[in-house]
Amino acid sequence: MNLVLYAIVVLIWGTTWIAITAQSNVVDPVVAVFWRFLIAASCLMFGLLITRRLRPLSLRDHGFCAAQGLCVFGLNFLCFYHAIAYINSGLESVIFSIAVLFNTLNSRVFFAQKIVPQFFPAVILGFLGMFLLFWQDLSSTHVQGTTLLGIGLCMLGTYGFSLGNMISTRHQKRGLDVLSTNAYAMSYGTLWMGLFAALTGMQFLPAVWNWQFSLAVGYLAIFGSVIGFSAYFILVGRIGAGQAAYSTLLFPLVALSISTFWENYHWSISAVLGVICILLGNLIFFLAPKLKFLALKKAIS
Repeated sequence: MNLVLYAIVVLIWGTTWIAITAQSNVVDPVVAVFWRFLIAASCLMFGLLITRRLRPLSLRDHGFCAAQGLCVFGLNFLCFYHAIAYINSGLESVIFSIAVLFNTLNSRVFFAQKIVPQFFPAVILGFLGMFLLFWQDLSSTHVQGTTLLGIGLCMLGTYGFSLGNMISTRHQKRGLDVLSTNAYAMSYGTLWMGLFAALTGMQFLPAVWNWQFSLAVGYLAIFGSVIGFSAYFILVGRIGAGQAAYSTLLFPLVALSISTFWENYHWSISAVLGVICILLGNLIFFLAPKLKFLALKKAIS
């Protein structure tokens, strides 16, 4: 089951980056996030209501859901939607991979969760791969300033995502239903973005409502948000925030493959080496515990 959830998260979130580009080209990033989660929250709430699976929460739990909505369904996407003006969608997904580090460290800080030994070599390989994938952009002096701005926005958004992960972990430790807390958090995130857009006088409707915008919003809302976030937060509850976030190191493989055709991303030797490092990091992170168990089982027998 964990492998299925992991694959769903990687495949869906690895493809949402290009849809973010299509949506953000039509409306302001704040409004783009608002529409995405208005549709997603409405669909998830409706589904839970008709199946009678929506669980009531205490006022305190609603407060945490509001904070989760601000972190994950507000700040996180607001930063990434703005960053798309400075770096391409495939490279955004690469920076999002830093969530594995933030989640592991935050889990240690907030929940005293032990850091497994294989985390360190896996993360070193993962970030080495990330650096190699990014090398051409970082070494290009004429775009370095805007590239660094894009990186900064993405890192801020990723930390917001990580804080939201910690709140989701808190929910599940209290035995709260994942889908219900996800639905409430999305609703609060929608309210945060809608309030900000209204107060700043933004236009809620795009100047041109074409099929590309509609398709992008629909995909981001249903697949990227309802299915993707539900699968991810269930995975957080099953294997922990640190391990679940390691799926983000596989996003670039999907996102950059799409970016190759959609945004004319050019592969270099350093990019290929980066992909290899990321894959090796995943193998170490997930195969090391199994190999240790098999060795122990063989020694006992």
